Amino acid sequence: MNTTKIESGKTRMVAHRGVSGLEKENTNAAFVAAGNRSYFGIETDVHRTLDGKYVCFHDDQTGRVAIDDMCVEKTTFDTLRGLLLTDRDGEKGRTDLRIPTLQEYVRICRKYEKTGVLELKNTFDPKDVEEIIDIIRAEEYLDGIIFISFSLENMLTLRRLLPTHPCQYLTCEYSDELVKTLVDNRLDLDILHTALDEANIANLHAHGVKVNCWTCDDPDRAADLVRWGVDFITSNILE
Repeated sequence: MNTTKIESGKTRMVAHRGVSGLEKENTNAAFVAAGNRSYFGIETDVHRTLDGKYVCFHDDQTGRVAIDDMCVEKTTFDTLRGLLLTDRDGEKGRTDLRIPTLQEYVRICRKYEKTGVLELKNTFDPKDVEEIIDIIRAEEYLDGIIFISFSLENMLTLRRLLPTHPCQYLTCEYSDELVKTLVDNRLDLDILHTALDEANIANLHAHGVKVNCWTCDDPDRAADLVRWGVDFITSNILE
């Protein structure tokens, strides 16, 4: 499957879990594939392991992408790192397909000068959010990261720790209450693309809210979103 380029104008394209339409999601291979293409950003997800390490992985359990089924947050880093992930065909064999560390992801973003779009999975203890920030800061790339999360608690922790840093609240539905929450807490938005239309994008912009959307892989739909002025499109394959 080849990537499809979109005439995006001012809209910035974000590779969902790396270029997961070409390489296994949330692997260094997928991150490097994004680095070698025209994407503005590389999105991934972060979990805390049992022994306090931070890894890039989407699900709570490993079974969908590794066959061997373990709870990420109840398993040690060394055990998780030892897992071979399946390739996109569902088969194991590539020894490079392993769960990346947060540091590896940040270093790839920095090397290829891509913005990292980092989702905090589940609700983190504030001290863990601080540690994630410290890890990224130690890599000298905090300014290159946008934080996203479905957890408003995570967003509020980030806003307290980083008052002016780009943070996008993840959600599936648009509402007037949502707009108020974003404005009151100085947050931007990352929303399911089917919840957007021209009018609500214009309303969000009128309130000073930047709009990201996920996960759009249809070129025609992406063209509409671009025409309506969405700020970011997160996609598995569109470039």
